[in-house]
Amino acid sequence: MTGPDTSSPLIESRADLIEAMERGAKPAEQWRIGTEHEKHVFHTDPLRSVAYEGENGIRALLEGMERETGWHPFYDGENPIGLRNDAIAGGISLEPGGQFELSGAPMADLHGTAAEMAEHMRVSKKVAAPLGIHFLGLGVTPLWAVDQIKSMPKSRYAIMTRYMGEVGTLGTSMMYRSATVQANLDFSGEADMVKKLRVSLALQPVATALFANSPFADGHDTGYLSFRSHIWLNTDDARTGMLPFAFDEGFGFEQYADYALDVPMYFVIRDQQYVNVAGESFRDFIDGRLPQLPGEKPTVKDWEDHLSTIFPEVRLKQFLEMRGADMGNEAHVVALSAFWTGLLYDYISLEAAWELVRNWTNEDRDYLRREVPRLGLATPFDRSSIFDIAAQAVGIAEAGLVRRHRLNAAGKDETIYLAPLEETIRTGKAPAERWLEKFRGEWNGDIMPIFKEAEL
Repeated sequence: MTGPDTSSPLIESRADLIEAMERGAKPAEQWRIGTEHEKHVFHTDPLRSVAYEGENGIRALLEGMERETGWHPFYDGENPIGLRNDAIAGGISLEPGGQFELSGAPMADLHGTAAEMAEHMRVSKKVAAPLGIHFLGLGVTPLWAVDQIKSMPKSRYAIMTRYMGEVGTLGTSMMYRSATVQANLDFSGEADMVKKLRVSLALQPVATALFANSPFADGHDTGYLSFRSHIWLNTDDARTGMLPFAFDEGFGFEQYADYALDVPMYFVIRDQQYVNVAGESFRDFIDGRLPQLPGEKPTVKDWEDHLSTIFPEVRLKQFLEMRGADMGNEAHVVALSAFWTGLLYDYISLEAAWELVRNWTNEDRDYLRREVPRLGLATPFDRSSIFDIAAQAVGIAEAGLVRRHRLNAAGKDETIYLAPLEETIRTGKAPAERWLEKFRGEWNGDIMPIFKEAEL
């Protein structure tokens, strides 16, 4: 076994742990919007999940995307597992069950996000069509069990799959049959990070309710509007959840680092190979007492890798990741970034959002996190329901986008991307509830039509 990557410095002190997050701070004029989304892939005739190998598999899809885009592949061993765009930050990667993920480039405005999404789907469908591959915009694949989905050849996923069986009941469902859309947003410094993290943590169940889009699994109604969110409640308590300590007085980068240090590790990368250290302590690693790498101490890159294996509802790295929403259609993907941009990137809206949630207790936030996956916008809360909070939050986000005043070529501002949420507020029904109406009505209890109607 070779030593650590010499291009990354060794961790010398707690300051190095903090700096790995703190260096993401940037002035407001440099704030950007990053959008990530995961699409389920499937074949028809017969209807089935897509394997990695084969002339019509995921590998062929990646190779076709490489030819079409000019992006460069990256590998796990001899297997291409994604593509990088060298011109801008962003690329394509594979989730464990073949979910096809775009990590979007940092965009100055939501018009750029929408254009990126449209172009990505145009190219993806062009390449996928000859392969008989289709894309599905739901939070959970509605038909196949975990053992019916082929695993992608990524070493980290083999390590995680084994570990998931030890720490939760639905961890492999999270890996192999769930899909999310995520918005990544910047902060200007520690105080700004803290305010944004607290607001977004408190409102994450609200986003889950608004974007609930996974009522089905194993071919039937699960009883949840966001079964994907329910899955996360049963994945791994040590690395998921609502981060109650973030609301403690004095919270900042250092306290988040302390939390991350106590999250059990998954792996360490050495000589481009994944070393299984699942369940081990990063604190022991710092002291040179990691059993698998005796005497060796971690680099900053090791710490950054570890931070990427923590999965709270909002994750702190060099930016904040909003992780509470189900995957949906193209409009809903952009709407998620619009919702959080309007709330967090305008000072007046951020303050208004904080006023909305500042008196909530840890018990309130935990209650919403537990109940929203099942009840969605109808979740009882504060003498009413979470619907009222959602309606106010959408209104605050809209006002923030108006004040941002970022116009497209047609002279329209970014509020146009909130249209899916305005429809949800108008009807009182999230996407999952609309699917359930069809399932119980015109579909006569048959799940199969969703593969056509939710196809991207």
